[in-house]
Amino acid sequence: MKLTDHTMIMDENCILHQSVMLLADKWTLLVLLSLIQGSKRTSDLLRQIGGISPKMLTQTLKKLEAAGIVERRVYPVIPPKVEYSLTETGKGLEEVLSTLYKWSVRRVLANS
Repeated sequence: MKLTDHTMIMDENCILHQSVMLLADKWTLLVLLSLIQGSKRTSDLLRQIGGISPKMLTQTLKKLEAAGIVERRVYPVIPPKVEYSLTETGKGLEEVLSTLYKWSVRRVLANS
């Protein structure tokens, strides 16, 4: 399938459609951009992603974990320590997100 083939995009079985539906919400890309920088605890993510609620962060992380994009690591210490990081599949998004970031910067600079 080529990106110019519009007939398949609306088909829910299309892999591009499935990927867009996974990534296209208010918080997912911001969580991924944060995790590209390295493993983070929940409190780190909440500080770095302004406006996200703890509940929404948890839902987003669970969705990404179920999709195999984020890994949750629990350390056997007291108090409990949990870190989130990208899986190898998640790390595959780094180039795409870097390109999106560069495009965003160019767009803002061109409009200022």
